[in-house]
Amino acid sequence: MSEFTPPRVAALGHQLIEIHQHLRSLLDDIARLPDFSRELRVHCLAFCGALERHHTGEERGMFQVLAERHPGLRAVLAELRHDHEQIAALIRRAEANPTRAELAGLAAVMESHFTFEEKRLTSVLNELTP
Repeated sequence: MSEFTPPRVAALGHQLIEIHQHLRSLLDDIARLPDFSRELRVHCLAFCGALERHHTGEERGMFQVLAERHPGLRAVLAELRHDHEQIAALIRRAEANPTRAELAGLAAVMESHFTFEEKRLTSVLNELTP
């Protein structure tokens, strides 16, 4: 944590859910685009970049704080990191070949990951103080 921590508007766990909802919505919008279109490729690249930045931020910030303050969550965090690696591989495939099939596979794994993460971390994050 930095020396300056801005005031929180909502509990961190609820913020995580809001971020996930936003990413879900973006992927839903992209999935409606026609296969092999330029628009699909552009939106897929932007979405994939956002998803990777989200996961990188979790690993560099939130996961480290949780591992320090809640050692009992280390196995859960390791599983989430493993998910991030799988999702990163799916992102590379989707970026190379942005089709509805690739996006559907990414969406399925992403949804499973988000649901697990929300169930395991929301209440702990909501209790964190800066």
